[in-house]
Order: sequence, then structure tokens, then C-alpha cells
Amino acid sequence: MPNGMIVLHAMFPIDLNRRTEALDLIEDLAEQSRQEEGIIKYHATIDITDPHLIWFFELYKNEAAFTAHTETAHFREFEEALPRLLSGEPTIHQFEVEDVSDIKL
Repeated sequence: MPNGMIVLHAMFPIDLNRRTEALDLIEDLAEQSRQEEGIIKYHATIDITDPHLIWFFELYKNEAAFTAHTETAHFREFEEALPRLLSGEPTIHQFEVEDVSDIKL
């Protein structure tokens, strides 16, 4: 099992006819996820050039924290809703990192 932090970068194309439902679920998912132990960052945002794309950026303390997240009720509720919310295939990339630092601009 990996020992480093887990970063997820994901894009979900949402059916515009289901956008309000999707955003409500995503807002709840993000709010509850941020309260989980082991989640360092959890952000969801709407693409500024394409309003049907929702981007997720998630940073977990380790693989165990990510696994625990996927077993929560709020994650499962969102996962079960995806087939009716999506307008295409999501893309999800997972990275394992040893260190994260801020960059000053």
C-alpha cells in the first residue's frame, strides 16, 4: 500500500438539464468531505469556459484516508447519482506524492 499522500484530479461532464441537482449533491459532498479526518483539501469547481464541466481537486493524507472517504454515505450517494447526472465519461487521475508545498506568487 502506498505511504504518500494521494492527490485526485477529476473532471465530470454534467448533463445541463441535471445541473442544479448535480451542484446540490456536489456542494453537500464537498462540505461533508472537508470534515473527514485524513482529507487535507477537497475542492469542486465549475469550469469557467464550459459550465457543464465540474472539476475536483482532492488531497488525502494517505491511501487509507482515500479508502475511508469512498466508504462514506455522502460519497456513495454521489456515486449512485452519477449515471443520471453525467453527460459523458469522467476523467480521474490519481497521484501519490511525498511532499506538498505552497508557492508564493
